[in-house]
Amino acid sequence: MMLYAIKKEISFTIIKKWHLCFLVLFVFSCQSDDDTSLPTENLINGFWFVADKGYIFEFTDGKDIFYNINTAGCSIQDDDFIPVEFFGFTLTQVNENEIIGTSDLSDSDVIFTRLLDQNPNCLPNMIATTEDPKVNFDHFWNIFNDYYAFFETRNIDWSQYENLREQVTADNLYDTIKELVYLLEDGHVNIYDEAVGVDIRSGDPKLLERLNANLSGDLVLTNINNLFDLGNEKLVTIVTDYLGGDFEIDERENIIWGLINDDIGYINILTMEGYGTNFNDELPALNTLLDRVMKDVSTSGISKLILDLRFNDGGYDTAALNMVSRFMDQERVSYFKKARLGDGFTENKSFSVGPRGDFQFTGDIILLTSPFTISAGELFTLCMKDLPYVTIVGEHTNGAFSTVLEHVLPNGGEVGLSNEIYSDAQGEVFEVVGIGPENQENRVPFLSTLDFQEEKDSGIDRAIELLQQ
Repeated sequence: MMLYAIKKEISFTIIKKWHLCFLVLFVFSCQSDDDTSLPTENLINGFWFVADKGYIFEFTDGKDIFYNINTAGCSIQDDDFIPVEFFGFTLTQVNENEIIGTSDLSDSDVIFTRLLDQNPNCLPNMIATTEDPKVNFDHFWNIFNDYYAFFETRNIDWSQYENLREQVTADNLYDTIKELVYLLEDGHVNIYDEAVGVDIRSGDPKLLERLNANLSGDLVLTNINNLFDLGNEKLVTIVTDYLGGDFEIDERENIIWGLINDDIGYINILTMEGYGTNFNDELPALNTLLDRVMKDVSTSGISKLILDLRFNDGGYDTAALNMVSRFMDQERVSYFKKARLGDGFTENKSFSVGPRGDFQFTGDIILLTSPFTISAGELFTLCMKDLPYVTIVGEHTNGAFSTVLEHVLPNGGEVGLSNEIYSDAQGEVFEVVGIGPENQENRVPFLSTLDFQEEKDSGIDRAIELLQQ
């Protein structure tokens, strides 16, 4: 590899991963089934329903409105919805009653169905805009009751908490919600209300417990934000002691790569987003970087590789899939996905990944994972785990795969939840449990007091040991 020492502070950024993942750039291509152009204004205006997300869009010649619906009623997510301020999806109208949304940043299409009239739960007199704590609790409880996919998986009887509304007051609304949210222990469930300083992250307590399992003394994390310092210290140890200070890092500090020795390479993928300067440039920028990384891997002549996903905080699924494609020997069915829809689910769709780029590394690979590996980082792991040349070392991933569905409460509070179920090619679901090493000897903690004391990385040490066997 053409490597060079970079004297710069390594940044290990913890990013909140729960904001709305369904963001739309409306570029309408209005066509009939026979490809005859139709007047946009005659077809687009009206109400459009995305059933599995509980979204209604009202398109008019003036302001457009974005509604959220649940059994308790309706809230407005944006009363002056400006399409160009949303990103990712291009909408193609296939006929007067259906629009299909596609995006390079999403692995799934979104289906919009025309409503002849505004939804009965979203009539003007049903739209809630209020600070009333009981009304807000009703909406909170019903959003989860209508759309959350993992009550059974997480062994939660949600129905027993509906009557808590009678105890809710303006003073204890978010305290009550916090107790329920923490029961789920879901890294993709969050409540955020900037107006009152509320930021409730369901998965934090469990994640802290897992990260602290092998830490002691002053190293014990008291909150997730403290992970920044330990993560940064660990990255410095990696690039200094294992890469010898001779490494490359992209301009946005998202991927670090270098050589462990003449035969073993190292790639650390810190995130699955933030590669482009804008949403349209995200995947082109990522693939340009991946071309650069894989060219270095190819010219280095290494036959073995360590892929480090332990610091990965997720991002776009399609970014993860583009990365996976650089390590595929052939096209394979990699996973299935379905979304909660009423008392059932949408179609369980299969997704395949094949080789991409001029060079794919298919030699022996050790994939390092940790409890911090979440979301699109876990999708990467899901796609890689069954490849015959890949071995996982480290700890089980977080166990939160779903794209985050966002709804808004009548008081303006934002609710993020999991409503999609991912499974591997064999149909096995890893929500809650995560994906980790098969063998006990390959289970190595991400963070440990001993590693910090001895300035080493036991995960990389174990990876090197396996690759040299």
